[in-house]
Amino acid sequence: MDKSEGKSREIRVTLVRSPFGRLQSHRDCVRGLGLRRLRHTVTVQDTPAVRGMIEKVSYMLRVEEN
Repeated sequence: MDKSEGKSREIRVTLVRSPFGRLQSHRDCVRGLGLRRLRHTVTVQDTPAVRGMIEKVSYMLRVEEN
């Protein structure tokens, strides 16, 4: 069985604080996660890269694991 066919975990991420006035790298992480506006929720794959972006801007996000 291929890894892509196995259980792929997903995380729901919601932007709860504005990225305006934050560091450019933090704004880039928010955009990289696919978040466009306040209270926007996206579902992303649970990978180390995504976890790193979430950790960097955790003060602006609400995270729900499925």
